[in-house]
Amino acid sequence: MATYAIGDIHGCYDQLQRLLDKIQFKPEQDTLWFTGDLINGGPKPAETLRFIKSLGSGAITVLGNHDLVLLGVATGKLNAPHDRSVGFEPVLAAPDREELLYWLQTRPLVHYDEKFNALLVHAGVLPQWDLATVQALAREVEQVLRSPDATNFYSQMYGDLPDTWSNNLTGEARIRFIINCCTRMRFCDTHGKLNLTAKGDLNSAPADYLPWFKVKDRKAAMVNIIFGHWAAILGETNVKHVHAIDTGCMWGHSLTALRLDDWQRFSVAANLI
Repeated sequence: MATYAIGDIHGCYDQLQRLLDKIQFKPEQDTLWFTGDLINGGPKPAETLRFIKSLGSGAITVLGNHDLVLLGVATGKLNAPHDRSVGFEPVLAAPDREELLYWLQTRPLVHYDEKFNALLVHAGVLPQWDLATVQALAREVEQVLRSPDATNFYSQMYGDLPDTWSNNLTGEARIRFIINCCTRMRFCDTHGKLNLTAKGDLNSAPADYLPWFKVKDRKAAMVNIIFGHWAAILGETNVKHVHAIDTGCMWGHSLTALRLDDWQRFSVAANLI
């Protein structure tokens, strides 16, 4: 029995199947974790969702920013900063659309496993948050996304403000900030102020900003944090307990699995030829 965490798939279903062949995945024994962004980019988003959904309790996936955009676009309420709906069309036009969307909507924002002392999240954990805090805040988001008011929330979900955490934040601003940290964050300053526009590699940080996992005295520094989202760093963090596993399959690089039992990595090239 093994547990594998797999980076952002983005609809690259065939590469996922090849990776599962490489690790000799046994669905009756093994467990798969997914960093989110299951869809948008590759050619088979609906097939990807159906397959992971079919694994039942053998698969755990957290929500990524692309997953949330899909949910918002499906309601017709999302005021997105840019239109990604073309990549969602295979899911939106699928005969089992509602079943797939409901399953996706009920995925968690983070997942923690005490056995591995590992937290699965799409983008990262704000340096000022410890494990208990990020778990509690994630539950706040999940409650909103699963409520009857979720449709209205999607119209206010995206935006870069507020950019600094305060426990005094309330309402949509509070939920938006939590979502931005868990699904969009790359760089922040030492006080936890977010920069959501910079998307380059580790050496491209704007002045006075750092990769979130390089901020000194992070409160969750002793937790193994497994995340995707940041394809530009190709799985490299050079920080203990921080495991980046989006290795840019959608961008022509590779799809990666991390075996939590021994922290060994396995990858397949994006090019299927």
